[in-house]
Amino acid sequence: MGTHKYKYCLCFTRKFHLKEAEPPSDVRALFEEYAQGGSHMTAEQFRKFLAAPYASGDPDQADRIVERIRHQKGPIALLSRPGLTLEDFHHFLFSPELNPPLKSEVHHDMSAPLSHYFIYTGHNSYLTGNQLSSDCSDAPIIKALQRGVRVIELDIWPNSTKDDIEILHGRTLTSPVSLLRCLKSIKEYAFVASPYPVIITLEDHLTPDLQAKVAKMVTEVLGNTLYYPDTEQLKEFPSPEFLKNRIILSTKPPKEYLQAKTFKERDVEHSDLKKKNEEAAWGREVPDLQAEIESAAAKDDDDDDDSDQKRDDDDDDLKMQQPQSLEYKHLITIKAGKPKGSTKEALKVDPDKVRRLSLSEQELAKAAVSHSAELIRFTQKNMLRIYPKGVRINSSNYNPFIGWIHGAQMVAFNMQGYGRSLWLMHGFYRANGGCGYVKKPDFLMKTGPNNEVFDPKAELPVKTKLKVKVYMGDGWHLDFKQTHFDQYSPPDFYTRVGIAGVPADSVMKKTKAIEDNWAPCWNEEFEFPLTVPEIALLRVEVHEYDMSEKDDFGGQTVLPISELRPGIRAVPLFDYKGNKFKSVKLLMRFEFV
Repeated sequence: MGTHKYKYCLCFTRKFHLKEAEPPSDVRALFEEYAQGGSHMTAEQFRKFLAAPYASGDPDQADRIVERIRHQKGPIALLSRPGLTLEDFHHFLFSPELNPPLKSEVHHDMSAPLSHYFIYTGHNSYLTGNQLSSDCSDAPIIKALQRGVRVIELDIWPNSTKDDIEILHGRTLTSPVSLLRCLKSIKEYAFVASPYPVIITLEDHLTPDLQAKVAKMVTEVLGNTLYYPDTEQLKEFPSPEFLKNRIILSTKPPKEYLQAKTFKERDVEHSDLKKKNEEAAWGREVPDLQAEIESAAAKDDDDDDDSDQKRDDDDDDLKMQQPQSLEYKHLITIKAGKPKGSTKEALKVDPDKVRRLSLSEQELAKAAVSHSAELIRFTQKNMLRIYPKGVRINSSNYNPFIGWIHGAQMVAFNMQGYGRSLWLMHGFYRANGGCGYVKKPDFLMKTGPNNEVFDPKAELPVKTKLKVKVYMGDGWHLDFKQTHFDQYSPPDFYTRVGIAGVPADSVMKKTKAIEDNWAPCWNEEFEFPLTVPEIALLRVEVHEYDMSEKDDFGGQTVLPISELRPGIRAVPLFDYKGNKFKSVKLLMRFEFV
């Protein structure tokens, strides 16, 4: 593989040879089993391996894969004995392209109503950075759609002359972008990553005449891709399959820009912005779900970050006194009901119509304490959108499981708020072929004979155990400079592996650190008991151990456990922003017992 030289103490140079790691003993054993002791595995033997339950490959692809691997080795290999050597077999297993950890196709039933799915949802999709002073642009909208995000949020406001529409985060210093530009970009990029519907949630601060202008603009720009119902009230939402390659609108949620905050409080938070952005390479750990719920429950009602609801309601009362744009209202597929009164009242299910309700993460945490059953019953038919609390001005995110375990379809995230919470969101929506819609598990949709539903607080039995073996890693020497991790020697990598899910399942473990090695071999196995495997995620992080400073970032990924392909797999790693490295990967084994 080559040699890396490191200057040491400015006096002499240490040489470290890069040599390819040997195939692990488990790989050797598999090769010997299927090659029947021979030096080569024939295409027929390889076909039998692919047909085995722990390989879960396509036997019909055996000849193509063998030829592809042999071609990659060059013309000399084509003259040698046909079949795969041990090194070839190891190359296949360690190829994320040929042997990925997840299924790549859409395989969930897509014909159920929209309320039966978790939907990949963005928050303030037009912001390039923080919530107070960053630029508004269509660039983050395009980026989100390219990643597979299906719900795009736009805050629409009158411009300074009150004759056109701008998109910006109201009552802040964010610079605006035009609605027309954003609509054109949405139409162009809506279906590059997924054919399933894009939902535009409009947070509407417009006068009726400007609403009419929005209606005209939306119909002209989106054309036939825009879907809207022919009835005023829907008894059931249409399905993702029915809405394929269509864009739909949802009415304005509660005005998240109106928080019960003084300017003094905002100023303090803004001064903290720089400090928060200068956290360690790894950022903060995912907030503890149980702690967040207990913290919200302990707060007085008056301390809620959404206690400015009354001003919202007054604003709506004023708007209702003005004549509404009928065409604008007609274009809305998902209407956002905003009943006054208690959360319990807001969660009442109407048998004759469906709607969407928006709650802040803190409102949801409070509701989870005393109204968890009502939340789940509501989300079986209606839409629930969760959005970040107002103090997250640096565009950070929360623990998404607080929404998912209560059936919330739209757990809205700041897609520019990089870090561990966002990695969970990226990983969750790698499920179902990455199409942006994940069918909710049956336990969230079932109602018992006495109207009972799933209880997130109940102690549940272990359903299955996941065994994870971390064999080895490679590719850092190709994607990083030789002195990136250490000025004087190769890196000392270790892997953290664990579960994100309900509190009972959530845990992190780690391997030992392998010193001075660009291609570390750990060969360590971990076992994770799972009570709710249906929505659990496997977290993987590679750290570079640093004795004197904080650990360096070596890569991360999050994988939906329900979609893992059992057996030995090549697991590609991603950078801090969630972009896949060209070469960095791990060899791992997954087994359910």
